[in-house]
Amino acid sequence: MSDEKKYLTVTALTRYIKRKFTADPYMRRVYLTGEISNFRMRPKHQYFSLKDENAVIDVVMFASDFSKVKFRPEEGMKVIVSGRVDVYEGSGKYQFYVETMEPEGIGALYQALKELQQKLSAEGLFSAPKKPINRFPKRIAVITSRSGAVIQDIRTTIRRRYPIAQVVLFPAVVQGTQAADTLVARLKEVNARGDFDTIIIGRGGGSIEDLWPFNEEKVARAIFDSKIPVISSVGHETDTTIADLVADVRAATPTAAAELATSVLSDDLAMIDQLRYRLVKSMRNRIEYLKQRFEKCKNSYIFMQPERLYEGYLQKLDRMQNELIGLTQNKISQEKNRLTVANKVLYGRIMPDRISLLQSELKQDRRQLESAGISLLKNSENRFIKAKNALDMLSPLRVMGRGFTYVTQEDHVIKSVNELSVGEEIKLHLQDGYANASIIETEKE
Repeated sequence: MSDEKKYLTVTALTRYIKRKFTADPYMRRVYLTGEISNFRMRPKHQYFSLKDENAVIDVVMFASDFSKVKFRPEEGMKVIVSGRVDVYEGSGKYQFYVETMEPEGIGALYQALKELQQKLSAEGLFSAPKKPINRFPKRIAVITSRSGAVIQDIRTTIRRRYPIAQVVLFPAVVQGTQAADTLVARLKEVNARGDFDTIIIGRGGGSIEDLWPFNEEKVARAIFDSKIPVISSVGHETDTTIADLVADVRAATPTAAAELATSVLSDDLAMIDQLRYRLVKSMRNRIEYLKQRFEKCKNSYIFMQPERLYEGYLQKLDRMQNELIGLTQNKISQEKNRLTVANKVLYGRIMPDRISLLQSELKQDRRQLESAGISLLKNSENRFIKAKNALDMLSPLRVMGRGFTYVTQEDHVIKSVNELSVGEEIKLHLQDGYANASIIETEKE
């Protein structure tokens, strides 16, 4: 019994091995390069092999991951893939589950494209508001190769749909190292001229290397900076370049670009005719309706006998006027009665008491005024006596009464001996008069 416990079931062993693969961190993200083998396109998930000179591994790629592949895998194609290694319990085989796949040799281009897309997306070049396309353009600028089929498809489509539009070709190199600079120069040239309504930029299909000029950052920024709406038509419907993401409108083919740039002139003319007919019909109906209203109004009694319009208002006005006069007279009578009653009350009871109170107050005020006047008069008299005595103390006559005098000469008061000379006449002023004198001698102390 104990020996039987040593033996594992196939399921247990397989699950144990699967758990080893799942738990190993090195198996969660593996990068491989190899050659596609046993590939056959299936409706959903893809099953094939990757091999090199010495080994082969089974590969599974689910539909959600395969839908992101930008090329069609083929037998014998060398690719670079990333994914994880795991065990499928049903068969007990280990398999490689592919999440991304790119052709070998252009993986760097895809990486550069992805990084540039993230950079421009973060700057808002993809999500910025798009400029509207003029549905009735006069001039359309086409930036593409002179010899390619793109310009022929665009001209043919526009000539068929909207022949009154002028198509002007701005020939440019659309492949190679010089293509990006040429495309930028043409975009700037069209914008500098400023006499175009729409720009179509594009080329035919090709590999990622062929389409790479339309993934250049300088081309994307030139399209974004264009003041004229830009329609991008690069490659086939499955190809998506950065120019397509930045442009105002993306077209799958050159023919689709021409259709997006123009309307159908015959449809527009038919629509104009239809609108003209509807407008004329509507105006005729409106005029007929207004004529009927005019006739109805003209025959109305208001215009036939306009005085009838005011009869009711005149009667109402008379009635309201009489009511107003009656109400006014009643109001005046009521106010007169109220005034009479108020006068009787005022003079009969209130006024005598009020007059008696005012007389008492008047007598009290008079007494206070007389008392204040007497007190003010006495205070004024005392202040006068004090001022008189003070003034008398300062009077020269009082000083002269004590034996002092002052000297003048021709009405000039002499203050110093230096002003006098021997023999001059002077006048001596005393308390009760003056005396004339002559200078006999002067002496300065």
